[in-house]
Amino acid sequence: MARRQILTASFWSRLMAPPSKDREVAMYCTLTPDEIEVVARKRTAAARLGYAVSLAYLRHPGRVRNVGEQANDVMLAFLADQVDASASDLAVYDQRPQTRREHIAQIIARFGYKAFTKPLVREFVHWLTPSAGEDPRAEPLAISLIEELRRRRILIPARRTVELIVRHAIRRAENVRISARTRDLYPDHPDALRALIAPPESGEVSTLSWLKAAPKSASSKSIKAVLDRLKVVRAIGLPNSLRQNISTSALDRLAGEGLRITVQNLRRMALPRLLAVLSAACLRLEEQLTDLALDMFDKLLGRSFRKAEQQSSDKASRLLMDIIRPLQSLKAFCREALTARLQTGDLNGILDTANWDEIESATSAIETALGDGKPDKYTELIGKYQTARQFAPMILRGFSFKGAASAASLLRAIDLLRVMYEANKRSLPDNPPTGFIRKVWRPFVFPAPGEVNRRAYELCVYFELRDRLRAGDVWVAGSRQRRNFDDRLIPKATFEILRTEESLPIAAAADAETYLSERQQQIEEAMAIVAARAEAGTLPDAAIQGGTLSITPVKDETPDAATAMSRLAYGQLPQIKIPDLLTEVNAWTGFAECFTHYRSGKPATDQKALFAAVLADGVNLSVSRMAAATHNLSARQIAWAHDWHLREETYSDALACLIDMQRELPLAKLWGDGVTSSSDGQFFRAGGRGEASADINAKYGRTPGLKFYTHISDQFSPFHSTVITATESEAPFVLDGLLRHQSGVAIEEHHVDTGGATDHVFALCYLLGFRFAPRLRNFKDRKLYLLPGMKPPAIMTPFIGGTIKAGHIVDNWPEILRLATSIKAGTTTASAILKSLSAYPRQNGLAIALRELGRLERTLFSLEWMRSLELRKRTSASLARGEARNALARGVFFNQLGEMRDRSYEHQIHKASGLNFLVAAIILWNTKYLEASITDLRKNGVAIPNEITKHIAPLGWAHVGLTGDYLWNMNPPLSSDRLRPLRKHEIQDAA
Repeated sequence: MARRQILTASFWSRLMAPPSKDREVAMYCTLTPDEIEVVARKRTAAARLGYAVSLAYLRHPGRVRNVGEQANDVMLAFLADQVDASASDLAVYDQRPQTRREHIAQIIARFGYKAFTKPLVREFVHWLTPSAGEDPRAEPLAISLIEELRRRRILIPARRTVELIVRHAIRRAENVRISARTRDLYPDHPDALRALIAPPESGEVSTLSWLKAAPKSASSKSIKAVLDRLKVVRAIGLPNSLRQNISTSALDRLAGEGLRITVQNLRRMALPRLLAVLSAACLRLEEQLTDLALDMFDKLLGRSFRKAEQQSSDKASRLLMDIIRPLQSLKAFCREALTARLQTGDLNGILDTANWDEIESATSAIETALGDGKPDKYTELIGKYQTARQFAPMILRGFSFKGAASAASLLRAIDLLRVMYEANKRSLPDNPPTGFIRKVWRPFVFPAPGEVNRRAYELCVYFELRDRLRAGDVWVAGSRQRRNFDDRLIPKATFEILRTEESLPIAAAADAETYLSERQQQIEEAMAIVAARAEAGTLPDAAIQGGTLSITPVKDETPDAATAMSRLAYGQLPQIKIPDLLTEVNAWTGFAECFTHYRSGKPATDQKALFAAVLADGVNLSVSRMAAATHNLSARQIAWAHDWHLREETYSDALACLIDMQRELPLAKLWGDGVTSSSDGQFFRAGGRGEASADINAKYGRTPGLKFYTHISDQFSPFHSTVITATESEAPFVLDGLLRHQSGVAIEEHHVDTGGATDHVFALCYLLGFRFAPRLRNFKDRKLYLLPGMKPPAIMTPFIGGTIKAGHIVDNWPEILRLATSIKAGTTTASAILKSLSAYPRQNGLAIALRELGRLERTLFSLEWMRSLELRKRTSASLARGEARNALARGVFFNQLGEMRDRSYEHQIHKASGLNFLVAAIILWNTKYLEASITDLRKNGVAIPNEITKHIAPLGWAHVGLTGDYLWNMNPPLSSDRLRPLRKHEIQDAA
């Protein structure tokens, strides 16, 4: 039986296609002087062009042009211009196959090309094996192989040969990985690992199933349950070498396999592979359980603090209500006494006639109300000591904490409390460690000289530990999220090599002095321009008067005609059910091929089940509910497709297919160049089981929930989406979306609202080559920062907030570059780094240096914001696109009251990815059909200039049927142009 193809026909066709875009053609089809000299020796124009085309094909895509194959017009015109020929000469050349064969032989001999021979199969299998160990997907491996063949000037073999090499490399990498995993196991490990999947002697589930079912809601009981599971995993005693002898991505895949496959299927697995999978799963479980327990610790402390704040606020309100009437009585007496003193100077009459009983009663009431002193959140927090004692000691006993030198005092305090808890002591020893106690805690920890309040001391340790874990200067062995900060960055030796070779993948200046000199000149020039225009009163829609800046808000500039034309264009769009829309978009893009199987890397064979699983995520349905609404598909089929084909990375690849097609459409190019974008968070309430693991943000009321944080380009392409908690700042996630998407969108300028802007983000955007342009709330009150020695014009003086600490930037410049390089290289994520830096103690040099760098960048941006109305308009329009996209997302995510009812992050990210993918599919479908509708309207005499067309957004969904039964027609009825007929009657109605 023939082997199943692992590379699809469409993928192979794209890989073997010659360059067709201007930039690619210029890159691959520009002839060198030596090549032009060889071509010029050909006698006829046809021979010169044919030779040049054959040469270009061998260079890229790396193969011989097929007989009768038509080269694309862009490539032909570019080559013809270089060799003094006409594009039509190629047809003449193709009439002489003998000449063509001779030329190919000459090119291969003259320019060092080689044919692919059988012995090379083994060589390239070995060459590709390390890459297959990192990422076993067939398509990326094929791309790597083809690029290496091009680099070595070896002609690309047949598709079957490439598939053979890729398949053998994947299999060999798998064998190497399994061998490496089992080689370091101790003799007792196989039995311990197999015990995880043994049929349970008591209870209903196996040990592995029990380990995976850890509770997600934060409570003392949940922390205990998590720590119980962690003890079981640790008891297996896997050596640390198992982590070190395998890449993180390979470990993740093996672990993911062990955590996805049912226990019944694991029992059928061959022993070497089973041991490799289970050992990886245990290592990953240890990390997950560790982080889960510490997350709960963080969340419970935060919950206690918020309750203390609320109780303090409530007490203050009650106190005010209790004393307001007595104060009014005393106020009346005091006013009468003051009046008498001013008028007569005699207070005896007032004292004789005063109602002393009322005054005494009022004074007693105030004394009673103020008896406990001023309401204070820390006092309330100390009153909740017993709540913290239910879970914090378990955390201190359950983990080994290590840290930087700045955390030494805290670590000694943790050890002290751990010993106290073990001995069940209730008093602190003399002279406990106190260096870590911050100023705000000191009055409560030390209520009197020489006295230490034990409860306040313990709570201070808990909260300081939480803050230092967030910052990263305290870390935990076995944690993934709370590792040593330095371990997240690329090794210093690697960084120094890259820096020495001047090959850092970032946009920053090589040294701090050059950077500061350039910025000083730019700020001085920008400040002079703003000052001159302000004095002349010519700042666009802005003015500086009396030391105050005023900026006129940007107004919506959408013309009324665009609204009317939008209704007309949308009126012609065919009504379509969401299943048909998905199958139609797949017919255009082939996105289904991106949803590859977790183990085999092959596309799904049951596309109906795959699409149903995607739709379930996008419209917020459970698998069982989707099966009930879908004919001829069972819940098991949909669940299988969901579990094995839907992952964050496959969603990202499929989304890229949609984005890349949409951005090439002519209508999309009217909306923008695809180089600017915005991002915004959208809040979704939590409900059902998801409510227990969600957070409350007062901005969205008292209902718990979370946010989907989405990036959208100026062409309405939502190219990235992720999940963040309701209480998290949006700023750390701005750069994740710009760096981690898989589409061809190349963003140069990015816009956010105030919530996404911090000085650290300004700094990293500069370092990573992005222009950051946020719309800042209360912009007029934000200060500018100048470098030492700079003197602002007089009119700008009120806006200066201080001087940049340039010394910090200079001293930490190498570490700043290393940090940015690590983010760009993917060693760590921007969000993880920014969250740590924002939580760092004030004395951390890197955090301060990055803040100062960000202040400098923000100053330069602020000066441009003052003088550029175009920037303000562009930013406002960009953010409006994101808000309009959120309205579409809200309409699509309508099931289960639009609430997030999943507890685990994995399921939540599936929902966010599915929703964003569905929104992108609707946007692509709308763009194609709006383009057809507008073209049809113009043919029928309706004048729609491009100035109006660019205001017609592809975000409508009234024509898309989202409800009802979901029927899947995998062969949609499309016309020759691959579109459905427009609703022509709507033109007549509109006319």
